[in-house]
Amino acid sequence: MAFELPKLPYAYDALEPHIDARTMEIHHTKHHNGYTTKLNDAIAGTDLEGKEIEDILSNLDMSNMAVRNNGGGFYNHCLFWEVMSPNGGGAPTGILAAAIESSFGSFEGFKEKFSAAAGSRFGSGWAWLCVHKGGKLEICSTPNQDNPIMPGVGCEGYPILGLDVWEHAYYLNYQNKRPEYISAFFNVINWAKVAEAYEANK
Repeated sequence: MAFELPKLPYAYDALEPHIDARTMEIHHTKHHNGYTTKLNDAIAGTDLEGKEIEDILSNLDMSNMAVRNNGGGFYNHCLFWEVMSPNGGGAPTGILAAAIESSFGSFEGFKEKFSAAAGSRFGSGWAWLCVHKGGKLEICSTPNQDNPIMPGVGCEGYPILGLDVWEHAYYLNYQNKRPEYISAFFNVINWAKVAEAYEANK
């Protein structure tokens, strides 16, 4: 079964003014669609065909750049769309809020550390919030389309929140002002979805 581009759970303009409709449309229909198509091409006729994306990435030969880049691009964007919502923003509650406070001192401490990971990533990449078995949280970043599921990337744990800091994710609206885009992202985070992923993987 070939991988398919997922439908967004909201309209392209639903995250405005924080993320503009044109960026969302290009990001989804061009970039994510491109990764999906190229991933299918890269695994066609190999022993990876028919496997789940997490299985492919967690056991990946990192020298296989076609699967590394396009499999990462497919997976990362699937997560990215899910952790945003027109009704997002605010702060997490319950068990996730307690875990964030335990791991980073406070929600503000988390925001500072996550913003720093996203802002200091040179060139293209992602910032991640990951959960370890036992519930401890970690913030890290990866280059290009790498992610914490892949072996040896320097991030541990399971990704439950990801922020795309490739320029295609924000340039139309924010130009070179990445910090403003990072700040805007906190207004659309779907904390209910992040908490769900935390509960499932702690």
